[in-house]
Amino acid sequence: MMSDLRSVQSDALSFDVATVAYKGARESQEDQLVSNFPLGQETGFAVLADGMGGHASGAIASALVMSEVFTQLKMQEGQLDDGLLNIPETLRAVTDAANQRIADHIKTDDETHGMGSTLLTTVIRQNKLYWISVGDSPLLLFRDGALRQLNKDHSMAPQIDMMIKVGAMTEEAGRNHPDRNTLTSAMSGGVIDAIDCPSRPVALQPDDIVIAASDGLQFLSSATIAKTLKQTQSGHCFEIAKALLTALQDLDNPDQDNAAIVVIKLNSGDQNASALDADDLPVLAIADDESEENPLEETGPVAAKLMRVVQLKRDADHPPAQTEVADAEDAPDEKVAYWYRGQKYYKD
Repeated sequence: MMSDLRSVQSDALSFDVATVAYKGARESQEDQLVSNFPLGQETGFAVLADGMGGHASGAIASALVMSEVFTQLKMQEGQLDDGLLNIPETLRAVTDAANQRIADHIKTDDETHGMGSTLLTTVIRQNKLYWISVGDSPLLLFRDGALRQLNKDHSMAPQIDMMIKVGAMTEEAGRNHPDRNTLTSAMSGGVIDAIDCPSRPVALQPDDIVIAASDGLQFLSSATIAKTLKQTQSGHCFEIAKALLTALQDLDNPDQDNAAIVVIKLNSGDQNASALDADDLPVLAIADDESEENPLEETGPVAAKLMRVVQLKRDADHPPAQTEVADAEDAPDEKVAYWYRGQKYYKD
């Protein structure tokens, strides 16, 4: 087990932030995270990266992404705090820089070809939450007892969940599907297939809880996460992060993935009329609801989703590859498998 709990508060805006890193059942830690909420500033940010590509390569990829994004944002911290930068444009620029760092590393070490990382970066200025995400690391908002996911999931999980919802697949088969962790976008030094970076922020309300995490947190059901947050919402983020860590440890899941979690609370600030309304997003779970039901946002015609064949784009020196939704019986027993750019990887 490896964990790290930290908390910081700012007199200006009452930022309360805590982080936790948990190795889980894996042999190595491939998640990287860092938070930066200086006392007295109206702006803070957090960076989280989940590596892929095996023991060494995954850890290197996530470290490269996290360190590059953190360095770039830290150098521009004063301008961010003074409101002189377009935050979405800045986030896209630092993401491109981090992706180039991976490309440069692969050129110097051919054995690391195929390594990559997810990225989830959040910036809070005053009460406004901005983010950029690539991959399947969730950005969650807990408000008034309801848990919502703010960012898009760049994996096959939403499509598989849609098939469950319309009755084309059983819930058990969907939960254990071998393609569930197939990434449809990641940072691997080439073209990034999908980036989620809204041009408008979400306005945070007093007592909102923001969770930025790697997908290891989602070994807990949405209902369990919501229930845990409700039980600890009146405490400091340190206590909330510790409760989520304890819930993961109590699962004692032999396949538990690395988990990295940033918990943020903002206890003051006014609504911004130009900000996105988070209450319009679909609810993952209600804290008082013991069911595991997971309402999903409709993103396209159901028929198209049921017939969809995932075309994973490849670099110019690799032929295109297709991955079809397969039967759950084909899932590997020993490790969690996922596909990206036509190559199969295992989370160690």
